[in-house]
Amino acid sequence: MCRYAMTSYKPHYACFNCRKTFKRRLKGDIKDGAELNYEAKCPECGELTANMGLDFESPKKDDVKKWEHIKNLYAVGITFHSCGCSGPGYIPNSKEKLIEYFEGLKETYLKNMDFWRTRIEPSNNRERDRDWTKNGIELASVGSRYGKEIVKNQDGINYWHKKITEVETKLNRIK
Repeated sequence: MCRYAMTSYKPHYACFNCRKTFKRRLKGDIKDGAELNYEAKCPECGELTANMGLDFESPKKDDVKKWEHIKNLYAVGITFHSCGCSGPGYIPNSKEKLIEYFEGLKETYLKNMDFWRTRIEPSNNRERDRDWTKNGIELASVGSRYGKEIVKNQDGINYWHKKITEVETKLNRIK
């Protein structure tokens, strides 16, 4: 059962300038008629804070290296959100491992791109059905109508090119 399903928990926000974390009130905590401000600002410095998720545990204030790593994680879209069943998944614990993680993703995406470059595109429904049987996982990642359409190679190439570009952008942010 999901740990966060039965009870509402206050979300955890982090201020990277002050190196502090805060919990925000829930909508149910606010009296009727009062406005809920969706911007989460740090009560100390007034800067916007980052929603880090319910599974976030902040490092000590004087651990600048860990705070810098948390900031890098947030910059590339890695936070500590989950439903509470199994946690937020793999989160690299150092800059080197974060770079290694994204390099691995990029390598996987390049292999997927190679599939689309070498695939023989089906020309009729019989070939399409055979293609879906043989390459269903790859086709489903790109095609929206499972088994009902012929997925063009260019659609797959465009999809994986976009994913590779996103990973390269994230790598550039942390390097």
